[in-house]
Amino acid sequence: MQQKNQIKPTESELEILQVLWDRSEASVREVHETLQSIKDVGYTTTLKLMQIMHEKGLVFRNDSARTHIYRAAIERKLMQHQYLKKMMPLFQDSPAQLVMQTIGSQEISKEEIQQIQEYLNSIK
Repeated sequence: MQQKNQIKPTESELEILQVLWDRSEASVREVHETLQSIKDVGYTTTLKLMQIMHEKGLVFRNDSARTHIYRAAIERKLMQHQYLKKMMPLFQDSPAQLVMQTIGSQEISKEEIQQIQEYLNSIK
């Protein structure tokens, strides 16, 4: 099993992790149905990916019942941190560059602007 700081999920594995983070835990069927609503994916593909993710240490699996229940083995915040750390050189190691690029390339709601402003005020 890989150490958590060395986990590098594929794009498809990240999609599955998103579902598990949002739900806390889920069966393969539940993950598949969620993914099916956003993209065309076969059940056996979802099943195989989740089995591989279990082998890689990306998910925990409770197989005490007939239906296996999965949950993420890595926290969303840790994964976010790993990806940000990896991306920072693209932004000349400047958090300001990263934030400005992110905000400038996305539609952002007034509520999100307020949250960002409150966070900035709290760290001044």
